[in-house]
Amino acid sequence: MMKRGVMIVALCLVAAGTAQAQDDAAPGQAVRPVKLQTAAPEDMRIRRRFFGQVRARQTTDLSFQVAGQIVDLPVSEGERVKEGDVIARLDLEPFELAVEQAEIEVEQARRDRERLESLGPETVSRVNLQDARSAENLARIALRQAQNRFDDATLRAPFDALVVRREVANFATVGAGTPVVRLHDMSELRVDIEVPEVLFREARGNLDVDFAATFPGDDTAYPLTLREFEAETADVGQTYSLTLAFEQVPGPWLLPGASTTVAASAEGGGDDVIEVPQTAVVFGPDRQAAVMVFEEGEDGTGTVTRRPVEVAADADGGVDIVSGLEPGEEIVAAGAAQLRDGQTVRRYVAAGE
Repeated sequence: MMKRGVMIVALCLVAAGTAQAQDDAAPGQAVRPVKLQTAAPEDMRIRRRFFGQVRARQTTDLSFQVAGQIVDLPVSEGERVKEGDVIARLDLEPFELAVEQAEIEVEQARRDRERLESLGPETVSRVNLQDARSAENLARIALRQAQNRFDDATLRAPFDALVVRREVANFATVGAGTPVVRLHDMSELRVDIEVPEVLFREARGNLDVDFAATFPGDDTAYPLTLREFEAETADVGQTYSLTLAFEQVPGPWLLPGASTTVAASAEGGGDDVIEVPQTAVVFGPDRQAAVMVFEEGEDGTGTVTRRPVEVAADADGGVDIVSGLEPGEEIVAAGAAQLRDGQTVRRYVAAGE
């Protein structure tokens, strides 16, 4: 009977030892490789992106100051013109006739005044002489007005410009003030963006902000300079309107109306933060953010510990760790949500490293 009891105890010990061996082996066989990242601080900068639209320095609808029939419209849409180039011209004959008539009236008024002056004060009253002089002055004013209308019958470019579109056709009769062509001042290209007031609050009034524009299919960042901003928020949206200018025009391919993405970066004046990828952050049922901190063990293995952290969104698509993680600590950079607290893992080493 005693022998049987000893045998049972021995079998239990063997079974226990086998189970323990299996428990120890299973984790070893299933140790998961993880990609690690060393926490490194970066400057606390406010980064935001805004959608904007390129526009010309100014856009002008040119029109005649006089009425008439257009007989010359030499510009084409999309054409670049120089300051002073002829944009359109009215039929000049009516204006030429008006100038000739005004010149004749000036000459007639001059002769009348001289004739009265030659008669002397005994024959001509002072009032009549003053009336003659006034008539001559009025005739000269009418001549200047006729000459101005003649000049206004030719429409010229007020600056180097791009012809956006022609509003009327050649030989059309237009009234004074009727738009004829629309011009873009291409001396400087600008971008308008709407910036939430929170950016100004976070920047603490610091307007030393770096701006750069990018375009679809082009990875180049083109620097922008702040030209002006509205000192009060819009009625809707609580945003400030900023006008930015390209330091150098990227190329002739860039035209007003093009869509662009503007990246803004400003010193926030806070403490340094640690930027990590989104895949390194996990959230619990209470929405508490955490990272999996790697603690080195033996033979390249180690354990991961779930550690709560305070996070903030990063404009570059990552996550800023504001507190809870120290520089130099290693965390799981990808797949953190698939791990459990205290799990044994091994460091992932890429081929060739």
